[in-house]
Amino acid sequence: MSLSESQLEVSPTPDEPKADDQPQSLEGLSPTKLAVRRFRKDRLSMIAFYVVAFVLVAAILAPIFTKIGIIDPISLNQDDKLIDPTLGGLPRGAAGGITWAHPLGIEPGTGRDVLSRLWYGVTFSLSISLAAAIVAIVVGTVLGIIAGFSGGLIDATVGRLIDLTLSFPQTLMLLALSSIFVAAIQQRTGLSTNPANAVYEIGVLGLFGWPAVARLIRGQVLSIREREFIEAAKLLGASPRRLYFKEILPNVWAPLLVSFTLITPQYVSAEAALSYLGVGIKPPTPTLGNILTDGVNYALTDFTYFLFPAIVIAVIVVSLNLFGDGVRDALDPKADR
Repeated sequence: MSLSESQLEVSPTPDEPKADDQPQSLEGLSPTKLAVRRFRKDRLSMIAFYVVAFVLVAAILAPIFTKIGIIDPISLNQDDKLIDPTLGGLPRGAAGGITWAHPLGIEPGTGRDVLSRLWYGVTFSLSISLAAAIVAIVVGTVLGIIAGFSGGLIDATVGRLIDLTLSFPQTLMLLALSSIFVAAIQQRTGLSTNPANAVYEIGVLGLFGWPAVARLIRGQVLSIREREFIEAAKLLGASPRRLYFKEILPNVWAPLLVSFTLITPQYVSAEAALSYLGVGIKPPTPTLGNILTDGVNYALTDFTYFLFPAIVIAVIVVSLNLFGDGVRDALDPKADR
């Protein structure tokens, strides 16, 4: 018996879900993505991040703008229309000689543009601070990893070295040994006075700043060295160098990043303090420290010349500190999500 066409028709099946109706797979977020998400939720940290980014870009552009003549932090301007010789070279006009041509006024006695000098000074101050922070981080990380992983006599030796370094009066040594070491640097490298002073500042700040980093990293390594992947690497015959820099170092980058963001503003303030004490880069090459030091002499007669570098230093230091706090909170896995 033949089947009719209606009997041959396949019975309707339930509607299949469309492509748009298919459940989408959930994408897992890495710790880095989670940290970035937490950081973006912190408005204060984001504001600090934008300020820090602006300052870094300005510091990078300052030498370029100086070379092409957009800013001029060095040239003297003895025009009587700008400086009043009867008042000891103080700027004419209100607020330190602020005009459209000189938005932050001019430097007393020399007539240099304050905005140009502050802008160019940010480059030198940040360069010294960042370089010193890198020295402290590198030395502290290497010694902290070696001490924490090795233990025993090596750990005890590094610990005593940390105690010895912290026991030295840093500021007194900076002042007492500056002339000796700067002369030695000039003799060995052939550098002029200001570059030699910069090398001395970087070296001393970095070599006195590593103990805190070493202690932090040592504490992290004491926990990491007991984990299974370290034992597996040992069983596979990994060398100490591989264990230090391939297995342990990638697992301590978070505290290192936080340390770097918190050390750098300390060194910005330290550079200003050292300039006030007579150690560091000398004028006419500007840094935030030596501009502020010179401004102290005019705090009563030309207060704006003292005020502007103080504000710039304060903004940079506060922004770096807030940025560092935001990074620390974002990288903390126990932070509120």
